[in-house]
Amino acid sequence: MSRFGRYSFFQLPDLMEEIRKHLRIAVVYGGDSSEENAVINKTRNYRSWKSYKTVAYDIQNALRENGFQWVTIFPDDMSLIDNLKKEQIQFVWLNTGGVQGINPMSHTAGILEMLGIPYVGHNPINATLLDNKHIFKHLLHSYGIPTAPFVTWDGSKGDFLPSANEEFQNTFAKYDGPFIVKPVSGRASLHVHYVEKLSDLTVKVKEVYNQTHNLVMIEKYLSGREFCASVYGHVQYKEGQFFKHPDPQVFSVSERVFEPGEMIFTSMDQKQISEKRVTLLNGKKEEKLLSDIVQITQKVYEAFHLSSLIRLDIRADENGNLNILEVNPKPDLKRPADNITSIVCLGLKEMGINYKDLITGILADRIDKLLSNEEVNLFQFHHYKGVSA
Repeated sequence: MSRFGRYSFFQLPDLMEEIRKHLRIAVVYGGDSSEENAVINKTRNYRSWKSYKTVAYDIQNALRENGFQWVTIFPDDMSLIDNLKKEQIQFVWLNTGGVQGINPMSHTAGILEMLGIPYVGHNPINATLLDNKHIFKHLLHSYGIPTAPFVTWDGSKGDFLPSANEEFQNTFAKYDGPFIVKPVSGRASLHVHYVEKLSDLTVKVKEVYNQTHNLVMIEKYLSGREFCASVYGHVQYKEGQFFKHPDPQVFSVSERVFEPGEMIFTSMDQKQISEKRVTLLNGKKEEKLLSDIVQITQKVYEAFHLSSLIRLDIRADENGNLNILEVNPKPDLKRPADNITSIVCLGLKEMGINYKDLITGILADRIDKLLSNEEVNLFQFHHYKGVSA
């Protein structure tokens, strides 16, 4: 307990006013390993890299527009620690998928944990669990949450031969397709393939491995409708006030609209997200379906003890049973504009909030969580007053 007493949510509004004036925030985006002085040795990135710099500016501008007086951005490359010290950063928003290496999503969070700087984002172990689809799906099984049957293959062992693979035979028995072949770690549906026939698996698995040099997942193709649901913690910022809900907030529950012949959703790198490609689920017409998706999403958030935004991708099988395909631990937070949006932001109007409110709410929820868990204390936050903006 700090000298200011145990934290209560009722203190949050006044505390946020002080934070707006004094807290020095950095929004950190993905560093480019090919740039000079970004890394000591350039290695392979086992996750498709993207800087997310444009979205970092969106987050920065939203915070500034909501009164936060000191917000900067910089990359999470080798210069990170020097920049944190130079700019006297007290809080970080992780808007990065990492720079390079194995499990890059977890690297910057690990550095911040070592330095003792609080942040918006997943802790290192959750970042790793969420960004490795096979581990995430194994844990879903342990929690009794439905997900499509799958196996993985390490391409360094040679060709994947379904008939000679005992795990594949045990998992799929007499099922001979279709399948989805994809990397265990990735983003934006890159290197994800629909494979109609069992006989084509060997070639496609080898292709994905050669592109990623990481484990490859072979998963049963689900032929039903596909949905997305976003979720973060309990604190919401709406109409200038902070509210704390009893359950994690599930929002922007939507359905992906497939074009004729489109078996998997086309990467946003190839075709931007618009309100024609993703539509909000009508809760009045499909009340039970919406309720089921909300319950599954909240169960995942709480079972994994998460503390930051995720988006779940959910698909129904041929009988309409919902299965989790995967989780996006760093969903796109692009600011909506001119019929171009992100799946996360699709339902903000229905929540009665705007993009600025969402960003402020995510930050406030993280601060509330940190204070409630006594990971930081009020004394630490009161000291922020001593640093002039």
